[in-house]
Amino acid sequence: MTSMSRARVARRIAAGAAYGGGGVGLAGAAALGLVLAEVQLARRRVGNGTSPHVPHADGLYGRTYAGPAGAPLRLTMLGDSTAAGQGVHRGGQTPGALLASGLAALAERPVVLRTVATPGACSDDLDRQVSLVLADPAPVPDICVIMVGANDVTHRMPATRSVRCLASAVRRLRTAGAEVVVGTCPDLGTIEPVRQPLRWLARRASRQLAAAQTIGVVEQGGRTVSLGDLLGPEFAENPRELFGPDSYHPSAEGYATAAMAVLPTVCASLGLWPAEEERPDASRREGFLPVARAAAEAASEAGTEVAAAMPSGPRGPWALLKRRRRRRVPEQEPAPATPSS
Repeated sequence: MTSMSRARVARRIAAGAAYGGGGVGLAGAAALGLVLAEVQLARRRVGNGTSPHVPHADGLYGRTYAGPAGAPLRLTMLGDSTAAGQGVHRGGQTPGALLASGLAALAERPVVLRTVATPGACSDDLDRQVSLVLADPAPVPDICVIMVGANDVTHRMPATRSVRCLASAVRRLRTAGAEVVVGTCPDLGTIEPVRQPLRWLARRASRQLAAAQTIGVVEQGGRTVSLGDLLGPEFAENPRELFGPDSYHPSAEGYATAAMAVLPTVCASLGLWPAEEERPDASRREGFLPVARAAAEAASEAGTEVAAAMPSGPRGPWALLKRRRRRRVPEQEPAPATPSS
């Protein structure tokens, strides 16, 4: 599917989500019935990704920066098993811990990490997760990172419903005062046990949902980072290294790769990224685009950020597309301290 075609589909899904439509599905919905045997085989070999065990990573990171630098920044992870860090054995290997460590080092301030992400969650669980965040007597998080979408595809949730739930979550968090970064739906066509033709259908559905998610998030004042291609060629070329033992969830190295892609956008949303890198670089094909086109391009390239720009244009809202340079995530601290409220 071309970028323009993907943009049209994403725009239609996002419009359906905004105006209450529910009939726009993901690519290949009808064809999925023809490969039911393949789906069942993949599920048996991969598992459903709903094991409740994830390493505990919540706590205070960057303790050495405590003092005159200011109160700790608050980072909250929402979403599914990818946001929670399922598939690794130590809390310091989870994406939340990696992001908290990196943010603390770049901000030179402590960071309090809280995780409400739930393995197996679809986007319709975000309402519950956001309610948990906003009910906390502690201050509203400075930054919320959401990773969600894979289970929406595997459970065949209508794309309009998926995007509507995500957009609502972003709106509630932004209204409360938190910055929001969303890692969009990963490329499920890279899961090792999935074979053709399901692999092709999964890849197409994943990218369509990622593009539609971007439109919904940006329109609510959040930023997105594409995880699709990040978990695409790199994971496909190194499945033993970047997938965990279940061949479904990322390994420690895989989560570190994802964290390196998301960290620059987290820092930029908090005003911590170098000012010279905030200007679009034409040599890297960065610039201002209609939001649907920016969303479609981002869905095809790893680590691409999309953020709101001009409020309107001849073809609707516009967005800034950035291909940020990845920086090495600092070494995580061995054990976070229990934060105080």
